[in-house]
Amino acid sequence: MEAIEGEIRPERAIGAGYAGRIFSQIQGIIDDTGGQAGALIRVLQQAQGLIGYLPVPILKTISRDLKIPLSEVYGIVSFYHFFTMVPKGRHVIQVCMGTSCYVKGGQKLLDTLKKEDDLEPEDITPDGKFSLETVRCLGCCGLSPVVAIGDDVHRKVKPSELKDILSSYK
Repeated sequence: MEAIEGEIRPERAIGAGYAGRIFSQIQGIIDDTGGQAGALIRVLQQAQGLIGYLPVPILKTISRDLKIPLSEVYGIVSFYHFFTMVPKGRHVIQVCMGTSCYVKGGQKLLDTLKKEDDLEPEDITPDGKFSLETVRCLGCCGLSPVVAIGDDVHRKVKPSELKDILSSYK
């Protein structure tokens, strides 16, 4: 990577392994926008699609190359729930904590995941297989408590069923 005035310029790291390839691909995404207004969200989505999350060096590169203040980039990333600055597991477990799910055992599901899998909200398992999120509502109140894993919604989940549910995801 080339350093200019104490700043690491990752876009110049082409050929510097995996990181260089990622920054090169992101540079290509940025170049494809042609400087269009409103390109930020599209660039962020595609960048997150490459590596699964948006680490700070990526955000700084996007900010600099799109000539958008870093504070604005952070504002967009923190506002929209589908952006994340932390790595996620291959399978994201979402435990609903809306009123109905909470009353019918949502917290017990979280407690079980902590006790049996040492997994807390915003954590990722050491093998990178699962990460855990709590959500306000999945819109399945009549099926509560609900756990979603990817596109799969598991209804009326009991803590004793979690191990079997998770084992079905490879």
